Amino acid sequence: MDSLAPVIAAPMSGGPTTPALVAAATSAGCFGFLAFGYLTPDAAHDQLSQTRRSCDTFGVNVFLPRDPAPDAAELAAYSRELASEAERYGLPGVGDAPVAGSEQDWWREKVELLVQDPVAVVSFTFAIPDAATVASLQRAGSTVLATVTTPDEARQADAAGVDGLVAQSAAAGGHSATTTPGAPSAQADTPALVSEVRAGSALPIVATGGIVRSGQVQAVLAAGAQAAMVGTVLLRTPESAARPAHKAALADPVRAETVVTRAFTGRPARGLRNRFTDEHSATAPIGYPAIHFLTAPIRAAAAARGDADGLNLWAGVGYRAATDRPAGDVLADLVKDL
Repeated sequence: MDSLAPVIAAPMSGGPTTPALVAAATSAGCFGFLAFGYLTPDAAHDQLSQTRRSCDTFGVNVFLPRDPAPDAAELAAYSRELASEAERYGLPGVGDAPVAGSEQDWWREKVELLVQDPVAVVSFTFAIPDAATVASLQRAGSTVLATVTTPDEARQADAAGVDGLVAQSAAAGGHSATTTPGAPSAQADTPALVSEVRAGSALPIVATGGIVRSGQVQAVLAAGAQAAMVGTVLLRTPESAARPAHKAALADPVRAETVVTRAFTGRPARGLRNRFTDEHSATAPIGYPAIHFLTAPIRAAAAARGDADGLNLWAGVGYRAATDRPAGDVLADLVKDL
């Protein structure tokens, strides 16, 4: 954990995190993470190579999908429901079958890539990595972190031999790292979560969830964290590759709240409330990544039209603080009083 700065640029999968955003974090005296989630192994290798051109020290986050498959009848019913969305965007139907290997996000191939081409820190989300995976990365020279949402998950991670924890509160934008997607933690007080995890674990902690101001960074450090991880506050920066409709929605005064929904991916995630969340949250089954594959073409078509009401507008509770200033300036503001 010695390589981590007090403020860390979070890995935001699906486009927002870029090598340029990682480089901006490094230049600001912070620490940046690449997001390997959703990427093919070849794309992950390319991102790694691009980032190495400007950064010597950075981290990589890996999805570890281990959720149960959705109930077949519920999945079929949701597919029929989404036919209206496909029709809305002129699509022949909802999502096709996933590409081979993508059901588990090629996580084994990505771990092997990181063993062969190590980075300073590797973090996992969606599940606790097994001890053998942790040890292989540690032997390669990487610090290994597990993302947890409860003290019980922290104990499981400790038993797997990880070097540290990312304590993610329910205030965070995007996917919850919960290992129980049917019953995610509702703890949205990030300093309180840090204190709860700290009470049962001696591992170093990175705190994340709703942190957008320097005072909030100070609060989680005071609660026992070694660092604060921020994501939503960077979404509108020039270095972020979030979709234009997503960036615009974050600044739209009409977008007045965030909700936790399974409607887009089958896994609980926090984003701006929109038409899609209103119409489909109540019926979406648990089942990542099956639901992700169903909705992927719908989301792509909505993005092409600039229609924010058909997009997953991931955002934490502090989304109003996101600005279009350079990422380095945003991060400098967060560390200036430390």
